[in-house]
Amino acid sequence: MLLRYLASTGKLLRHKPIPSLARQLSSTHREIPALTKERYPVQRGQFAEVTNGDIAKFESILGGSRVLTQSEDIQGFNIDYLGSVRGYSRVVLKPKSTGEVAEIMRYCNERRLAVCPQGGNTGLVGGSVPVFDEVVLSLQLMDKIEQIDEYSGILVCQAGCVLGTLEEKANEKGLVMPLDLGAKGSCHIGGNVSTNAGGLRLVRYGNLHGSVLGVEAVTAEGRIMDLMSNFKKDNTGYHLKHLFIGSEGTLGIITRLSIFCPTASKSVNVAFLGLESFDAVRSTFLAAKRGLGEILSSCEMIDALSLEASTTHFNLQSPIEKYPFYMLIETSGSNMNHDEEKLTNFLESSMEQGIVLDGTVTNEPTKMRNIWKLRELIADSLINDGYCFKYDISLPLDNFYDIVLAVRDRVGPLATKVTGYGHVGDSNLHLNVSCEKFTPEIYQLLEPFVYEYTSKLRGSVSAEHGIGFLKTKYLKYSKQPESLALMQQMKQMMDPNGILNPYKVLPQA
Repeated sequence: MLLRYLASTGKLLRHKPIPSLARQLSSTHREIPALTKERYPVQRGQFAEVTNGDIAKFESILGGSRVLTQSEDIQGFNIDYLGSVRGYSRVVLKPKSTGEVAEIMRYCNERRLAVCPQGGNTGLVGGSVPVFDEVVLSLQLMDKIEQIDEYSGILVCQAGCVLGTLEEKANEKGLVMPLDLGAKGSCHIGGNVSTNAGGLRLVRYGNLHGSVLGVEAVTAEGRIMDLMSNFKKDNTGYHLKHLFIGSEGTLGIITRLSIFCPTASKSVNVAFLGLESFDAVRSTFLAAKRGLGEILSSCEMIDALSLEASTTHFNLQSPIEKYPFYMLIETSGSNMNHDEEKLTNFLESSMEQGIVLDGTVTNEPTKMRNIWKLRELIADSLINDGYCFKYDISLPLDNFYDIVLAVRDRVGPLATKVTGYGHVGDSNLHLNVSCEKFTPEIYQLLEPFVYEYTSKLRGSVSAEHGIGFLKTKYLKYSKQPESLALMQQMKQMMDPNGILNPYKVLPQA
């Protein structure tokens, strides 16, 4: 057993966004996927089709340069990041203000033109691209940061701001974004909030329902809902902002928001550990909760195949030898000596008991970023085999990794690899099945098997990625009929013509 402990630097870690280079590399030489309507059973709704008159109206609202109609300009807006779904929208709109969004929605509602809101298009469940020929409403140009108050810790911005940019600007004020994702170099905060993204810091800061203080949203009928607040305490009736957080653009389009950013920690440490079994992972997590307490900020699990994919595809170097499982543990506090002492005691105890076999720990910023890359680039690396089925599920820790073994047995040689990694700190597993290409054979082996397995353990079929298009018929495995009926009633009330992100979230009739 070997533990390498690097000298303290006293520097504050400021995670730099892992840029969209990873996503560019992953998409190189990938085939254009089949149209969604050809790959999956889905019927187009009774919506109008875009005409030249509609294009002229949109140009009168936005000007010609912000209305895209050329196929080479709009292809990327029609295809999701995974290459799972592809629509055939003929127009992409790029508003700059909430007022423009409202005017567009009023017109589309009158014409019964379906609309697909889109942020950074980094989603993994087909929720951010059109299914058929919906109008794509891109929030790329709504990227203004309006205010960062270092006293209250409140950041106010438009929905199109890139998460990594917000993190950098918050860091400059001594604050930290409560949300951290591998896609932060390209994902938008509006999309994050619309899907209630979880990420790497949830174990410390909780989910976005708690961090987002207020939103401004536009309804399907073009009404502007000003639900903004700059206070953590605002107990004035129904908290309507929660209708939009996690609704994936089906109830309204988030255009602005205010979010609470905690004070950045002065003392940050990252440990990367090698373990023999998942039982050892569970024991280490329990020991970390008890031994690290309030300074524990992230707790990630990576299996051997996931790490191998990341290191091989991106030419990265693991800081320790090969093991069946790895854990990445981050601590954040205010006193370096205190934090190092707690971390050292935790690691020494874990190694003496034989739970942790090897590890490295550092508080040097560059080394910490390099360790985080091993975890953050896994998602991109697994697409390198050609196609990847990705499942984002919550499971009890007692059965957390069993589904990886079950799926591995079930698909056999049809898969290039079956891997599991994720946020063990909040019971969120990312199950990945890589293969040369999408085939009905492997698809039918995986679905609904994965969701039935999850449901039997009373898990969630979507831990943090949302439902989007790909999981609508599986929502029943996590929601009772009474809940689904109420959700349908809410959709009907807020979007009577059903034009907002149709075919998403709710099961189709």
